[in-house]
Amino acid sequence: MFIHKIDEEVSLKLIELNDAERIFELTDHNREHLRVWLPWLDMTTKIEDTKGFIQMCLKGYAENNSMNTVILFKGEIVGAASFNTIDWSNKKASIGYWLAAEYQGNGIMTKTARALTDYAISELKLNRVEIRAAVENKKSRGIPERLGFVNEGCIRQAEWLYDHYVDHIVYGMLAEDWNKE
Repeated sequence: MFIHKIDEEVSLKLIELNDAERIFELTDHNREHLRVWLPWLDMTTKIEDTKGFIQMCLKGYAENNSMNTVILFKGEIVGAASFNTIDWSNKKASIGYWLAAEYQGNGIMTKTARALTDYAISELKLNRVEIRAAVENKKSRGIPERLGFVNEGCIRQAEWLYDHYVDHIVYGMLAEDWNKE
């Protein structure tokens, strides 16, 4: 089992089937909170849906084109963060994340995104890391902004959320800029 310790309280662990119950519990408990910005909540109605998602994550990891982790806070799963895609031919990755409402405001996600960005650039030797967030999702946008990612523009109607489109801001970090830190 791979665990990446970020600090005394926060770690990342590769997702595994044994995590399904806790992930589904968090998803179900935070359904309204997460549904505002994430399109998959209506398709996650039972633990089998979460198990199917985890199997898809494990397949992506085995094929070396994604990496999904759970976020551990004081040893407990509190959310998820991933390289949704790893594009080896262009040496870039895209980070996605979510956190249970009761754990927000503790710097957990900023630490997580920093660790994933550093891992992508330092360990995987990628050149570019992207984070996309809905224009109105101020909390999510704050993470790449705090980490010095560049706002590279707006993609109009980038995502369908249940009954409407949302525009996305694309944030990018290049290895040459990250390594100046």
